[in-house]
Amino acid sequence: MKALFIGGIKSGKSFLAEQYAIKNAKIKPIYLATTEFIDSEMSERILAHKQQRKNSFTTLEEPLKLNSIISQSNDLVLIECLSMWINNMLYHGFDFTDIREEIKNIMKQEKDVVFVLNDVGSGIILDNELARKYIDISGKISQVVAHECDEVFHVIAGIGTKIK
Repeated sequence: MKALFIGGIKSGKSFLAEQYAIKNAKIKPIYLATTEFIDSEMSERILAHKQQRKNSFTTLEEPLKLNSIISQSNDLVLIECLSMWINNMLYHGFDFTDIREEIKNIMKQEKDVVFVLNDVGSGIILDNELARKYIDISGKISQVVAHECDEVFHVIAGIGTKIK
């Protein structure tokens, strides 16, 4: 089983994905945190997520190599979040082909995975080349993931609507 929770920033997608993961896990789900500590504001966001999930998950931190973590898992893995992972991959010099290949390898595994992804394609076209590249890659990856997932939920204002 694979599921995607997609929505804007602070839409409530992480909370709903966590609830979904807890409900569908066999033992104790794995929370695969992808965010690298960038600054104090990001540290505050990470702390808020930790407090929200309490002790309901086994937390692993990995900013790049998602597939290897998932291949070793023995229960459902919640990836929080693909948006930061894409950012990390670009920052560390990987390109769209590398990103797509990692996602395809994850999708081939017969593991339960819940993905969280920001919907960044609903805004305007930015004047920054790197931002446009990020948005394009994120949009393409969201299509690959959504196509392969068994369930897809669009989240807005804390309400998740199943769209697949």
